[in-house]
Amino acid sequence: MKNLPPGQKELDIFPRFGLPLYAKRFPTVVDKIILSIGGDLDEFVLSEELNSVPKTNQVSDFHCVTTWSKLNLKWSGYRFIDFYNSFILPKVSGELTFVVLKGQDGYKTSLPLSDLLRENVLLADQLDGKPLNIEHGAPIRIVTPDHYGYKNVKHINRIEFYKEEQKIKQGYLNFMDHPRARVAQEERAKKGPQTFFRWLYKFGIQGTIRDFEKATEEYRAKLEK
Repeated sequence: MKNLPPGQKELDIFPRFGLPLYAKRFPTVVDKIILSIGGDLDEFVLSEELNSVPKTNQVSDFHCVTTWSKLNLKWSGYRFIDFYNSFILPKVSGELTFVVLKGQDGYKTSLPLSDLLRENVLLADQLDGKPLNIEHGAPIRIVTPDHYGYKNVKHINRIEFYKEEQKIKQGYLNFMDHPRARVAQEERAKKGPQTFFRWLYKFGIQGTIRDFEKATEEYRAKLEK
């Protein structure tokens, strides 16, 4: 049996999951990739241009901060480092260090650029040989296996590159968003004893799964009318 990171347990299913307030938020564009690029460089948009970047397949694990893990997921997409070298680096003067990632559902987070340039970070558009569905980030998402799931932004439509760190979250959500959220270091939240959050988060797993399943069923029912 594969060794799991500290505090994690394997889950048989791979549910649509996230903060409860996002359960009823869905992308508006699912059949076409549109990435808006900005920050400390001139704004531009990418779509079909991504096809000029070689695609790659990758098997990796997904670790949710709430203590569940889904192992051996088969992703396909564009390595972030290839995307960066092809489209961002030629447009930059000076050193970039910080990246803000935003999804169509309004979710946003951030990571150091150095973390995103690791070889196993993807802009993924397929799972198990099929285009991403609504549950798992259509039409494209970030897959960064070394970080907890809340850094793996679904439905990504905007990426901002900065020379300095930006403050992007305020209020009660601020403490939950660790600057790096590395799984191996158990960086579950910005402050406090990290093992405490194992206990805190795990009680909401089943209820959150049910909430997201119900919201998704209602969404699909509306689409069929």
